[in-house]
Amino acid sequence: MLPSPAVFHFLWEISTDLVKDGASVRTYGRLISYEPEGSKAILSGQPSSAQCHLSVQTTLVEPFHPTLGAQYFVLGEIEKTDGLSGAILHARALSNIDGVDLILMQKAIMEQRCFFKERMSPRV
Repeated sequence: MLPSPAVFHFLWEISTDLVKDGASVRTYGRLISYEPEGSKAILSGQPSSAQCHLSVQTTLVEPFHPTLGAQYFVLGEIEKTDGLSGAILHARALSNIDGVDLILMQKAIMEQRCFFKERMSPRV
């Protein structure tokens, strides 16, 4: 059985109740740490002045040749945890997106959300 289509969530939204355990998500963030022996990466994002971190399990995308400090796009499933991290993203796809205009990408994501919200609302 195929997983459900992934919904785009910003890094800071993933550990909230907005994203359910087992949900397929797309997100992006700056790679700040990678442990090859544990196949674990840490992405960082910033909604405002607060820094957010997300653990990413990279087992399914090995061999992974990371560039620390680079921006990465991740597609995968969320596993909610009780620890400090709040959630682990099990990556199915992981891509370096350095050079992408992140402000323009955020605008596009917000426009897409508005479009889907408008499309799903009942017409009167």
